[in-house]
Amino acid sequence: MANKRSLKKQIRYICGDIAGETLLAKTLIPGIDKAAMTDVIVKTAELQTTALCRTNIAFDKTPKDFESKAKYRAARRKYYRQAFDKLSETFNNQVLAVVKEMNAAMPKKK
Repeated sequence: MANKRSLKKQIRYICGDIAGETLLAKTLIPGIDKAAMTDVIVKTAELQTTALCRTNIAFDKTPKDFESKAKYRAARRKYYRQAFDKLSETFNNQVLAVVKEMNAAMPKKK
């Protein structure tokens, strides 16, 4: 990821798309569980809020804590990469859980 701004934009786009698809399905598909779809929309909003809060991280060391600036940059890069990977994994797992709930609310085929 290039920076926090683009990461936050992606999170907003993904959650917005899920909420939009849920609203469309709720209004257009007959026999759908509307209460469950409303819960999916609420969970998507919560997911977006928590994911956006988790993007606000900071490296807690300064260049003076390292032998050289190169080692500082390497440690900072490693820290942010691990934080991004953890955030990405958590976010993707939560998105999959929301999508499974959305699919469970769909009417069963005859």
